[in-house]
Amino acid sequence: MTGNDFGGRSAISLEKVQQTAPGLVNLYKAARTSLEKSGLSGQRAAVYLVLDRSGSMSDHYRHGTVQHLAEQALGLSAHLDDDGSVPVVFFSTEVHGIAELGLGDYAGRIAALHAGYGHMGRTNYHLAMQAVIDHYTASGATDPALVIFQTDGGPTSRSAAEQVLCEAAKLPIFWQFLGFGDPNSKQFNFLRKLDELPVPHRRIVDNAGFFPVGPAPRDVPDGVLYEALTAEFPQWLSAARAAGVLK
Repeated sequence: MTGNDFGGRSAISLEKVQQTAPGLVNLYKAARTSLEKSGLSGQRAAVYLVLDRSGSMSDHYRHGTVQHLAEQALGLSAHLDDDGSVPVVFFSTEVHGIAELGLGDYAGRIAALHAGYGHMGRTNYHLAMQAVIDHYTASGATDPALVIFQTDGGPTSRSAAEQVLCEAAKLPIFWQFLGFGDPNSKQFNFLRKLDELPVPHRRIVDNAGFFPVGPAPRDVPDGVLYEALTAEFPQWLSAARAAGVLK
């Protein structure tokens, strides 16, 4: 499916967002600007959000930073997916749960869900990635998936994460990794490695991007984040179609 299939129309109109989620209107408008710049107006995709619940993330949950990212994901999803919801995968050592975040039910949801999942563990990307793959496959979706994968450090099992990413390159799923923390820290070297895994030696297409958000994610303008989320997605769409990954 190309952006032109819907004549540049967003999946959910501004009017509907104003009625059902007025607090997201500014995010919706910022997302639209970035999508237009990226040539993605009218594109359809299922948006997923994966959230790190390792122990070092506690302040980001406490201060509302993760809630804000979830709202940014909803603002983007409203243009790409007409169901008005984003599946959210919470993970640390294991997957804690998968919840739906919707336009009509998002305020304070991340803190409430986070509180209900209990202990915060270590960091295992591959389990969360597999949970997204299983959910997407079971959904029967025909549109591609754009996965916003947030973390503040490298995984415990790097080889497992790398293997899942390479195998997932055969699926119509693009992984946009976001790093919370010092962009120059060695903790993000592995994410840079994932971003640069060779094609076609390791994977059929380049199915991942990485953006270091920085130590104060709330200070990053919404437009800057949206441009990062949509920067590599168009190139992946073209490559995935050419490789037969995306029909």
